[in-house]
Amino acid sequence: MATCYRHPDRETRVSCSSCGRPICPDCMTPTPVGMRCPECSRDRTQVRTAATVAARSEPIATYVLIGLNVLAFIAGEATGGGLIQGAGGTIIADGALSNSSIAIGGEYWRLVTSGFLHAGLLHLAFNMYFLWFLGRLLEPAIGKVRFLAIYFTSLLCGSFGVLLTAPAGVTVGASGAVFGLMGAAVVTMRARGMDPFAGGLVALIAINLLITFVFPNISIGGHVGGLLGGIAAAFLLVDVGERQRSMALPLLACALLAAAAVAGSIAVA
Repeated sequence: MATCYRHPDRETRVSCSSCGRPICPDCMTPTPVGMRCPECSRDRTQVRTAATVAARSEPIATYVLIGLNVLAFIAGEATGGGLIQGAGGTIIADGALSNSSIAIGGEYWRLVTSGFLHAGLLHLAFNMYFLWFLGRLLEPAIGKVRFLAIYFTSLLCGSFGVLLTAPAGVTVGASGAVFGLMGAAVVTMRARGMDPFAGGLVALIAINLLITFVFPNISIGGHVGGLLGGIAAAFLLVDVGERQRSMALPLLACALLAAAAVAGSIAVA
């Protein structure tokens, strides 16, 4: 494995998108066209290393997503949903994901809206905590566009997983998208030469997967589908994307992945 040209004792798989020299996390400068070394970034933009970008960038997209989820929950409460069990409200009835709503009703918007609805306050609180935690970690590191692309791709892949594994159920929740962010964080850390095992992220995924398979009434397909979608999207946008001079092709590939999840959902329904 290559070593950072400024820190020979640090192995890395990331290279400057301009000059091609290998760089470690402390030497990376995020730019719209990938990571650059300090020398190349000084020629084109203000220098911001990976060590300081998180502290200087507010995860606005994360806050907006949390706000939308909270507003949807409040709307559900206002239309008859329960505080403990959110099922029963008009918003839930009109936005939850089910096989029949896609196959018979053709209500394809539910593939997205179901990811912003929650079956009770505890369900919402858990998902929003993890979204806040992961968003503050990931969004400043990869930027709002890629973060949102990963989030919605994971959400759609989670919806596909739901319809594939539980065709008779009704599902709501942001868990698929949140699992996708977990997978994306692992891919991003590896792409930047960091060890995801050291920070406990892999253990967090393992624990949540264990809960998914052990406890009842949890969407296995939604969680696993979202996780795999997030890993695939992050591979395209971060691992591959940061080696490209333009993000156009990686974003297009990610859009095609999301479209494939939608097509798969319609097909299995």
